[in-house]
Amino acid sequence: MRKLYVLLLSLLCIPGLPMGTAHAADNGSWSVYPVASKIAARPYFYLSADPGQTLADKVAVQNKTGGPLTFRLYAADAYNTARDGGFAVRTLKERMRGVGAWAKPAKDRVTVPGHRTVTVPFTLHVPDGAEPGDHPGAIVALDEHVDPGSGSPALGVQRAVGARVYLRVGGPTLPALSVGQLHISHHQPLMPGLGTATATVSYTLRNTGNVTLDPKVELKARGLFGRTLLDRELTRVPSELLPGQRVRLTETWSGAPQLDLADLTLTASAPGTRQSASASFLALPWLVAALVFVAGAVTGTLGVRAVRARRGRVRRSARVRPSPRARPTPSRPRSSPSARP
Repeated sequence: MRKLYVLLLSLLCIPGLPMGTAHAADNGSWSVYPVASKIAARPYFYLSADPGQTLADKVAVQNKTGGPLTFRLYAADAYNTARDGGFAVRTLKERMRGVGAWAKPAKDRVTVPGHRTVTVPFTLHVPDGAEPGDHPGAIVALDEHVDPGSGSPALGVQRAVGARVYLRVGGPTLPALSVGQLHISHHQPLMPGLGTATATVSYTLRNTGNVTLDPKVELKARGLFGRTLLDRELTRVPSELLPGQRVRLTETWSGAPQLDLADLTLTASAPGTRQSASASFLALPWLVAALVFVAGAVTGTLGVRAVRARRGRVRRSARVRPSPRARPTPSRPRSSPSARP
């Protein structure tokens, strides 16, 4: 049972690998980073190769604690998390199709003494049939020690840190972005002016090309007679949308209209690609909507009753109207018998 729980919690830990933007990936106990080149230090691995080519590089694992640590080294594919589009990598047991399948560390296990750094070479062979474009991934150092989980002694937690690998395979590149499944959920007070209305805009953003994108998303809303209700560039957008990845994002619109007919247009763009999606919603306070419904129901009921009353009067009038008298049929005059001589 313990092995099952450890695997489950590894799935939760590994997507949270702390990978900084300008320094080595670090969780406070150990760090993983590319060995510095002859030119300068590298925060990540930036590699390019053609199909069929093999690359060689080195990764450094630094132990910042006082005691030895043993790590499992492996290469992993990267993906965007469904929650917020963050950069994450696959677990050791998941199937790899890119960097995770092509990169092989010289050692799959390494013990690093306290306050020491160990350098491990690795090779990356790009197969002949590899698709061109970006193939992101990481070289991961997974701590083999299992920490007891909080709340239950049967649970355990494994931690991992990885150095990102940005690999581009030679060939045609195609930036392509799609946006869809635009949905608006509107929340407002009972009466206009008695509070603030909010709208939650949710949409799906997908990278349908073969290169990593830094998308920009704009949200515009127009009300009745073309009035501008909203014109905003959204900020909760992943800065790296990886090829083939799809994320579901939400945006809160505070101060949404309380009595209007709004048309929304959401536009996602990146260099070389631009896509839009549209949706509409009717902002109508619940109390106003209820009054309109009641007024409509009353008007409809009165109309039905009026029609029924009119039909009843017509039927009663038809029953009391006298029937026309039959005209007498004219009789032929009788001829008197002629006198015989």
